[in-house]
Amino acid sequence: MSKLRGFEKVSKYKEDDVSLPKRATKGSAGYDLTAAVDLVIPSVFKALKTADFEGNPVGSSLVPTGVKAYMPENEYLLLANRSSNPMKRQLAVPNGIGVIDSDYYNNDGNEGEIFVQVINYGLEDVVIKKGERIAQGIFTRYETVDEETDKFTVRTGGFGSSGR
Repeated sequence: MSKLRGFEKVSKYKEDDVSLPKRATKGSAGYDLTAAVDLVIPSVFKALKTADFEGNPVGSSLVPTGVKAYMPENEYLLLANRSSNPMKRQLAVPNGIGVIDSDYYNNDGNEGEIFVQVINYGLEDVVIKKGERIAQGIFTRYETVDEETDKFTVRTGGFGSSGR
């Protein structure tokens, strides 16, 4: 039986204690993604005090998960914020959701490692510990139109790698 969908560690974390995403309950739609490292998510309000707006330092942070996802061509992995993050930790996914396309898996730029983009709109920095659940991934099918051009770009990496 060939593998249809799932998660694997990226080689960078092969020897580390990085957990593959799993569902919390039988009825859970989402697979919990965890942080691969400890990191601090700075408060945007603290950053505003020392901001160099030319370099755009105030914004989102990327939380590495150490895992990648494989799936059929007609699916993507929807990344959603954990429901407790905004209320308890003032963390939000700035664009609402993240989309991991099927061709992101094993791309040349970063092997398909999933990063969760978050913004801390709280007054204090938030510490994320390795192994903490940070988001959930939901495998989702999609459809395409009947007549479509064959002129596609080739994915070369992570955020924004499929074009503008």
